[in-house]
Amino acid sequence: MEDKVLIEVKDLKKYFKTSKGMLHAVDGLNFKIKKGTTLGVVGESGCGKSTLGRVLLHLHEPTSGQIIYDGEDITHYTSKQLVEIRKKMQMIFQDPSASLDPRKNVRDLIGEPLKNFKACKNKEEYEARVREIMKTVGLAERYEESYSHELDGGRRQRIGIGRALAMNPEFIVCDEPVSALDVSIQAQVLNLLMDLQEEKGLTYIFITHDLSVVKHISHEIIVMYLGQCVEYAKTEDLFKKPLHPYTQGLLDAVPVPSLTGKKLSTEVMKGELTSPIEPKPGCRFANRCPHVSDKCRGRDIPLQEVEPGHYAACTLFEK
Repeated sequence: MEDKVLIEVKDLKKYFKTSKGMLHAVDGLNFKIKKGTTLGVVGESGCGKSTLGRVLLHLHEPTSGQIIYDGEDITHYTSKQLVEIRKKMQMIFQDPSASLDPRKNVRDLIGEPLKNFKACKNKEEYEARVREIMKTVGLAERYEESYSHELDGGRRQRIGIGRALAMNPEFIVCDEPVSALDVSIQAQVLNLLMDLQEEKGLTYIFITHDLSVVKHISHEIIVMYLGQCVEYAKTEDLFKKPLHPYTQGLLDAVPVPSLTGKKLSTEVMKGELTSPIEPKPGCRFANRCPHVSDKCRGRDIPLQEVEPGHYAACTLFEK
């Protein structure tokens, strides 16, 4: 595993205009992803995880901040410059059914990026490359002429992964790629992603709300709450000692199977969600936090290093 930083994000913000004011979807994120590693991004629905992934790939333009890819600032790239960078940066979408054109067969779906970027000299080279990708993602050749609606969720997601791999990218945004799949299929797709990472040295951002999945695949984890990062640490440290009350609440909500007949954990975070539209200064988790105090309101709480490499944005750790 290399120590070279492939992606760096500095004070990244993405706001959307609404009739009630500006919605702060991503609000001042800072992080680095080393080449060949996976950064997990977790949080409840609506916290800005998917928006972050789309902003990194310029599917949404950032409001402010910087995106640095392989030492180059790509924040204000033109459409022409983005064509080249998109070969290196790809996305696997959450719902394979919605992201695949039902009128195209598997060969055309996987080969679409090859055609768009004119990556093959002739038909023979194109068909050979499509078969090679199908083999890589575990799709049998007999499915070449099949359509996506004829296949199960796991195979559809393999098509999505194959499309993302077609141009040999370095960086892939995985936007909840297993949430629409059965548990047994989830494990197959996760193992495939991890094998591909090892084989090709891929770098991932893995967006999910499932903590057991993120623990399995990530090297580091960002916990997001209403557009902000509230905790950032190596996976092992985060699960061993979660610092932020929100992270603790997320982990408490994960059911733990027990053979002793003890009741499963039923801790539920109470309180109202703060509105992400024009939020007031202060901790956005304050309304739901069991440790809330006057210090938590009226000013933004910075992310600070509490233990080596383990950051939290909480007044409990202010010196």
